[in-house]
Amino acid sequence: MGTRGGVTIGNDCRTSDPKIWAIGEVASWNDRCVGLVAPANAMAEVVADRLLGGTAEFTTVDDATKLKLSGVDVASFGDAFATTPGSLEIVYADPARGLYQKLVVTDDAKTLLGGIFVGDATPYSALRPMVGRKLSSEPAAYLTAAGAEARAGDELPDDALVCSCNMVSVGAVRQAVRGDEHSNSCTELGALKVCTRAGTQCGSCVPLVKKILESELTASGQTVSHALCEHFGLSRQELFESVRVLGLTSSDEIFSRFGTGRGCDVCKPAVGSILASQNTSYILDAGRGTLQDTNDRAMANMQKDGTYSVVPRIPGGEITPTKLAVIAQVALDFDLYTKITGGQRIDLFGARLEQLPDIWRILVDAGFESGQAYGKALRNVKSCVGSTWCRFGVQDAVGLAIRLELRYRGLRAPHKFKFGVSGCARECAEARAKDVGVIASDNGWNMYVGGNGGFQPAHGQLLATDLDEETLIKYIDRYMMYYIRTADRMQRTARWMEDLEGGLEHVRDVVINDSLGLAAELEQAMLAHVDNYEDEWAATLADPERLRRFRSFVNAPTEPDPSIALVTERDQIRPATPAERASSSTVLLTGSRIPVRKE
Repeated sequence: MGTRGGVTIGNDCRTSDPKIWAIGEVASWNDRCVGLVAPANAMAEVVADRLLGGTAEFTTVDDATKLKLSGVDVASFGDAFATTPGSLEIVYADPARGLYQKLVVTDDAKTLLGGIFVGDATPYSALRPMVGRKLSSEPAAYLTAAGAEARAGDELPDDALVCSCNMVSVGAVRQAVRGDEHSNSCTELGALKVCTRAGTQCGSCVPLVKKILESELTASGQTVSHALCEHFGLSRQELFESVRVLGLTSSDEIFSRFGTGRGCDVCKPAVGSILASQNTSYILDAGRGTLQDTNDRAMANMQKDGTYSVVPRIPGGEITPTKLAVIAQVALDFDLYTKITGGQRIDLFGARLEQLPDIWRILVDAGFESGQAYGKALRNVKSCVGSTWCRFGVQDAVGLAIRLELRYRGLRAPHKFKFGVSGCARECAEARAKDVGVIASDNGWNMYVGGNGGFQPAHGQLLATDLDEETLIKYIDRYMMYYIRTADRMQRTARWMEDLEGGLEHVRDVVINDSLGLAAELEQAMLAHVDNYEDEWAATLADPERLRRFRSFVNAPTEPDPSIALVTERDQIRPATPAERASSSTVLLTGSRIPVRKE
């Protein structure tokens, strides 16, 4: 046995018994057990070769992997911990969103060595084959967590490995798409996976395989499918309209009518988003909870230590001293870290899952609602003080911001979105950096659309000028609903407008001139959302069955157990100290908060 468990094997994968071989996570090679598909396959090939009289050896572990831990994307590859001399680490961390992304590059920041992604592993599939190769852009441009759209990826050479599980190269995928005199071309994702075996095991390379397929089809002048994934032949827009027209309200109905199989990490969240956008019912009811990720299921953002952040809504940034005192008391009572965000909100960090209902009961009783920092929905409406206090203000920015936030709160979309309202042209609320920005003029409000931050920032474009408040809201209703109906999955408003034929002018024709005859329908859809809005946390607290989601264990009591203590250790694995052992017995794990029963 290995010192850390497992059956010890040599390079030939043979155990101490010459008639027995071991592969996979049961095998301890060089005193190391690896529970990944690719090394297990490599071991299996060695054993097969040995059984046939060969001399193959297992000499290295490819530990690049992409996992899904309770809805949280986790991936690592290459020299993830920067052990290469002179290597540089480019890191983006956002505790409020539960995101951490790191790339390791050479000292000239040009050659990729490895990386780690937590919370958003979108770049993994495109970057994994680039290990040891030159990057065409600065490394930070590949970190999607900061707001950039997923890059199309550098042009990969044919010898780059696209699927490490089955050792499939980029060239093999390209050849399968092109076909030759000996084989038919594979022009659909499902067929391509079958004929190459790429993406048939862990599935993490499927986005890159699809990207290569589309690139090859485009290069050959063939039509590129915009299917959502291999389980749906429809695009997101087509699926959205089909669900809307037929009035479908459950994922089972959608999959049985339009899909095949059990779905994947691409289509299931998309179906959940479509249902949430069209139905005002509780987002986790009727089987919809299984479509959501950890943050939506917990209605809070999971942080890197396994705790959650709490973000109450503060419309327009306006808050009373009494409500501030409530937040302060909650932070003190539950020992939470507090931070003012860039969106004029207060984040409370460090809450455990079972504490969330108790925290929210206090906040809801004080008049707070969920800020939905966990959802693809309206985050906030940022405002300056406007004419209420500022000597330069020409309109009531705070009043409008509050009205907008209360109108669009809870609205689900393909991606998160933000608004901004500035009370004069000095633009203190940075409205042009928002998906919808409103700037006051002497004659009313100027409306900007399609602004985003991140590594691909986009300034909002002027849609209309000198609007009265009612016309402004009518145009925002139409704009947001048109975006929700027609955007691709996980597509922000800036990229959506870029992809629309006609861009801003097309949007202006639809929103202002009603060129598609949809204005009344879009307004009615928004009115249905406004009329049926219900705060998700208030609804949760009112239903004992919904509260069952917030237990540490399935058989945990609904009320806190006074015999349970919690200890935190960040630096090392160690047994409890004498002081801790006097009240409990446990082993402390790095970075964990562990429940232990008091003696």
